[in-house]
Order: sequence, then C-alpha cells, then structure tokens
Amino acid sequence: MKALIFAAGLGERMRPLTDTTPKPLLPVGGKPLIVWHLEKLAAIGIREVVINTSWLAPRFPEVLGDGSAFGLHIDYSHEGPTPLETGGGMWHALPLLGSQRISEEPFIAINGDIWTDYDFALLPQHPAGDAHLVMVDNPEHNPRGDFVLLRDRQLLSSAPDPEDVAETGDAGTRLTFSGIGVYRPSLFDDWRRIIGGAPGARDTPPRFKLAPLLRAAMGRAGATGGHHAGRWTDVGTPERLEDIDRMLLAKSGTGAT
Repeated sequence: MKALIFAAGLGERMRPLTDTTPKPLLPVGGKPLIVWHLEKLAAIGIREVVINTSWLAPRFPEVLGDGSAFGLHIDYSHEGPTPLETGGGMWHALPLLGSQRISEEPFIAINGDIWTDYDFALLPQHPAGDAHLVMVDNPEHNPRGDFVLLRDRQLLSSAPDPEDVAETGDAGTRLTFSGIGVYRPSLFDDWRRIIGGAPGARDTPPRFKLAPLLRAAMGRAGATGGHHAGRWTDVGTPERLEDIDRMLLAKSGTGAT
C-alpha cells in the first residue's frame, strides 16, 4: 500500500508564516508538520509516499529529500502554480499510487496540514467500498460536521431517512472528516459526470474537489468510516499552530507547561 499526502495548498490563512514556508513544513513539536505523518506511515510499513506540491514546491525536496531519512521513498506530484484541489490533486497523483491506472490497489491519503494522535495502523488495508474516512468530533470551526456515521460504519452525506431510523434505531452521528482516509481508484470511475461543469473540471489537468465524489460514493453505500475520539487539529490558523506546538513541547518536556 502507498500513501498520498496533500501538501499543495497556498496556506493563505497562515501568512506571513507561509510566505516562505509551505504550511506542511511549518514546525510543530520540534519538526515539520508533515514529518509527523511520514514517521507514522513508516511505522506501519508504508514504504512509498507521494506528496503533491504547488506553492513553494522546491522547499519540499529541500527539507525532505527522497524520503530515505524516514525509511521511505518519496515521489513528488507537482501541480504547477495553481493547486488542483483535493479531487484533482488525487486524480493527478493516481499514476504514482498504483502499478497502473486500472489498478484497484487501495491507498492512504492524508491532509498535510493536520496533526493527530490517530494510529494509522487502524486504517483498513482493503476498504469495503470506494473510501473509508476517519471521522472526528466536530471542532469549533466546523460545528455542524461533514457526514453522518452510522453504527454499521456506513457514511451518509446527510441524516438518514426517518423510516430507516424507525426501523434500525440508528440516527447516526454527524462528525467532521479528519482528512485521513483509504481510497480505491474506482472512486474516480464516473468523476466527469459527478463533477459536471464545475469550474476547473475541464482544465488540463482538471481541478476539482473530492467531496462530490465522496457524497456520490455514500449515495451508493460505497463509503465507510471510523470515529477517532483522540487528539486532532486542523492547523488552519497561526493560533492553532501555536496551540499544538505548545502541547507537543510540553508533552516532550522541552517547553513550558
């Protein structure tokens, strides 16, 4: 199994920190944010990682090299000056994630701008459908959550039908997508119809979001999920970066408590 780390974002909300450093390379707990992911991936036996890049792309190989320092081999999927969004970025990286485009070999994908204590060993190597997403409790900045997780681990894009709830007794729990998942390339089999005429979808390479494909998979019972109740932070603001850095330094005994 291979892994993809999304690292192509512009980091606009983190400026001026991201004027010279891409967000996934900002230090937290004494090392770049993305290195926490690389080390955890190596610990579960992943040996090949793809990192998609756009903003300040040369900084990634400068800092991470070819991955050998982490026991990995890193390929870089450069998207040009304009990021391709999550869907377009994953589509663009598919040739690097499987032995061939038609391969159904699942792969892990992780947002490069999160920090979590989630154990990557819990990720399924063979998801039941096209996607398996790790869900977390709704943070303050996303109080309504993203998707509904049922007790049987099925994910829904919205609340279940009242008749289904009456039959199963399961109204589900609305949670937030952590940015950690396992995917099959088949998620993209009908992507052009699903995305339709969205801006960027007809560009070369195409630029589009992943969420519509995930909702389509949920509509055909093709997406499952798990709930992580531990630590998770979307490092989307300088304040959140400072909070997680302070926590990690205190935990390691190198910072103020």
